[in-house]
Amino acid sequence: MTAELSRLVAQSADTAELHAPVPTLLLELQTLLGTLASVVSNETNRGRKPFRPGPDWPMRLGELGYGVFLLADQTGVDLPAAVTATAHGVSAHGQQQRAASSEWPLPE
Repeated sequence: MTAELSRLVAQSADTAELHAPVPTLLLELQTLLGTLASVVSNETNRGRKPFRPGPDWPMRLGELGYGVFLLADQTGVDLPAAVTATAHGVSAHGQQQRAASSEWPLPE
């Protein structure tokens, strides 16, 4: 599914002529992330109340995801493979941390 998503993003960006230099794409991603942070800050009264995603949240998050896939396409990164490798690394690190904490102060 993610390989199909990568292809869809690349094809739609080609059709809409959205390709831009990497620095520009990074600035756009920073703006999108800042917008998400602003929405959360405003809706939670700066963290004083719980966050409940509103109806526009999926679209805003989708725009950020689209931008990350577009950046990957523009820089020749196989994003699904990179995310998979990262997930495996995070999982392995978590297992190592659990194993290390169960050995202190004495093994069970």
